[in-house]
Amino acid sequence: MLGRKLRDTRRNRNLTLRDVAEGAGVSEGHLSKVENDKVAPSLPVLHRVAAVLGINLARLFENGGGDPAAVARAGERPLITLDPLRRGTGVTLERVIAYAPEHQLQCNIHIMEPGGASDGQISHRGEEVGIVLEGEIELLLGGEVHRLHAGDTFHFDSELAHGYRNAGATRARIFWVNTPPTF
Repeated sequence: MLGRKLRDTRRNRNLTLRDVAEGAGVSEGHLSKVENDKVAPSLPVLHRVAAVLGINLARLFENGGGDPAAVARAGERPLITLDPLRRGTGVTLERVIAYAPEHQLQCNIHIMEPGGASDGQISHRGEEVGIVLEGEIELLLGGEVHRLHAGDTFHFDSELAHGYRNAGATRARIFWVNTPPTF
């Protein structure tokens, strides 16, 4: 489904596979596999492809249908799995705020199994803040690595290249907020 949305968006913008691949810094073959749902792209690759296409990442994961609810019950919030090919060792996002184009804020709980990671760093306009709810992570900000544990918080300008990984032996969960919505 993700691949089809990428392909449809690319075609609607009259871009070739080569145009998007070159702009995103990936091979045409890799992008073709992503568009055909043969491989799951890393978050940094997906972010670069979306930037070339001129779309917000959240658009790729929206299900459509109605206004977002003001209340989201525990266990009923949408989950977005970023790395289904690794069978649960990647990153899953639990949407705290449902995506809507008019929102100025985005909030997810990032759930990472041991070894899970953002698989690279991204940068974009905006601002981010979060708190580690459980586990321990390494937050990469620019050239620095910050080891954070449950209860630790962070805040940074999103233009600073950033990424993260689960640095512990147990599941890590991070309550993560950013503005404007980018994913």
